[in-house]
Amino acid sequence: MKPRLDYRKSVPQEALQALYSLEQHVRKSGLETKLLELVRMRASQINGCAYCLDMHSKDARAEGETEQRLYGLSAWRETPYYTGRERAALEWTEAVTLVSRDQVPDEIYERVRQQFSEAELISLTLAVVAINSWNRMAIAFRAEPGTYQRPATKSAT
Repeated sequence: MKPRLDYRKSVPQEALQALYSLEQHVRKSGLETKLLELVRMRASQINGCAYCLDMHSKDARAEGETEQRLYGLSAWRETPYYTGRERAALEWTEAVTLVSRDQVPDEIYERVRQQFSEAELISLTLAVVAINSWNRMAIAFRAEPGTYQRPATKSAT
């Protein structure tokens, strides 16, 4: 598919500042970087965002994520590769991303609350909100997969 426009270059920076600020909060929230990359990858899989899958697979690998865990992510329930906390985050990611389907069932909330504090759960939810927003921007404007280059100055958070 042909890219439509580069939304990052087509509007003043302040137009996207809310999303950038949200990302900064999530990065500084104390949630594990590898967990956040799994969340970003899983939401991007659900939404079919090739650009974000490319970006976050590169970022995840740079943070030390294994190929095996990245390849198994779409079938995480059937694999032994993920911790209880990661499984809870992935289940939450799916429920929030697909909110129109089941309205985030109570049983999922209860399982996730066993792994995350209130503050962590809010930050995790904001991470899901952020990646879903970025997915929609990238899909709507057809951001070109394969063009993302991880900044040399990007540090682990």
